[in-house]
Amino acid sequence: MAYDFDKIIDRKGTGALKYDVLKERYGRDDLLPLWVADLDFETPDFITDALRKRLEHSLFGYTVTPKELWSTITKWVEDHHGWKVREDWITFIPGVMKGVGSVVNVFVKPDEKVIIQPPVYYPFRLTPQGNEREVVFNPLKRVEGGSYEIDFENLASVADDKCRLLILSNPHNPAGICWSRETLIRLADFCYERNIIVISDEIHCDLALFGNTHIPFATVSDKAAEISITFGAPSKTFNTAGIVNSYAIVPNDTLRRRLFKWLDANEFSEPPLFSTIAIIAAFQNGEPWRRELISYIEENIRFVEDYLNKYIPGIKAIRPQATFLVWLDCRGLHLDHDALIDLFVNKARLALNDGEMFGKGGEGYMRLNVGAPRALLKKALDQLRDSI
Repeated sequence: MAYDFDKIIDRKGTGALKYDVLKERYGRDDLLPLWVADLDFETPDFITDALRKRLEHSLFGYTVTPKELWSTITKWVEDHHGWKVREDWITFIPGVMKGVGSVVNVFVKPDEKVIIQPPVYYPFRLTPQGNEREVVFNPLKRVEGGSYEIDFENLASVADDKCRLLILSNPHNPAGICWSRETLIRLADFCYERNIIVISDEIHCDLALFGNTHIPFATVSDKAAEISITFGAPSKTFNTAGIVNSYAIVPNDTLRRRLFKWLDANEFSEPPLFSTIAIIAAFQNGEPWRRELISYIEENIRFVEDYLNKYIPGIKAIRPQATFLVWLDCRGLHLDHDALIDLFVNKARLALNDGEMFGKGGEGYMRLNVGAPRALLKKALDQLRDSI
């Protein structure tokens, strides 16, 4: 392998969220953090080198967006997901959740509602609520093996005529589901008939694992394209979350004009200098890295599965179809919520994401980030085994 994913990086004191807010978030700072969804691997050299080259020209005034940015994104999306995106369908957004907030403000009136499907990435709830919109919950149904499916019967019962937006996590976070084409078509039909816009958060789309395939929501039917706003970014795959480099793809002319006009008016569509450099470098040079990263993550997941089966059978790892996030079913430990948190934080000295923060269906689960050197994963699991 060309890249050293076993290298351990000391991130303390660098402003890294994963490390530097442990005391604030968990009440102690002596924890091994495997929570927030960034990688503990060095950002690849082709991105760092591109940034460094620009830094050598030490003048950082106003800049224009390079035209190369849009063609680079469209080529990556078509090459990896078979989606032919027109360049005028794309705009920069200053982060996926800021994009969600923008869509809420443009398309959802104060008396209208937003649908989310827990257990799901918790800012899907917090952002609409922070913008004083009501959130409607359509909990996913647990299926055999521990994963989930969309509950369309319940969706029909909760989606009234005030529901204007549904936020889809695709691939799903935290369960790592690559939604099937049949599911996405059914969801598109449902929402199209009810005039519900679908935000498809596809930030993990380039990390499908174990032979699974990511399907962009907008590609499954003409109806899906008409109601879709897709968000993407290289940040999860190439570990550039600290360099804001997200984008929106909107095929429908009416939706696109309304959203892009609002983004332009508020100058949210103007990318910072280093954002464009990082995106272009990642998507033009990143395929070998992506393949090696996926291989390493798959081996990390197998390592976690084998370790739990052998030493901690009360915890089951739900194998993700995508992402470097593993949904741990801890219900076999027979602990209530407070005792489960105490076990992980105060006894095992680990910082994971508590499953309950993802909403209904997350009770008794923990989310483990396996995007880390295997030695750190073994250390974490040894600490958990010893504490149990």
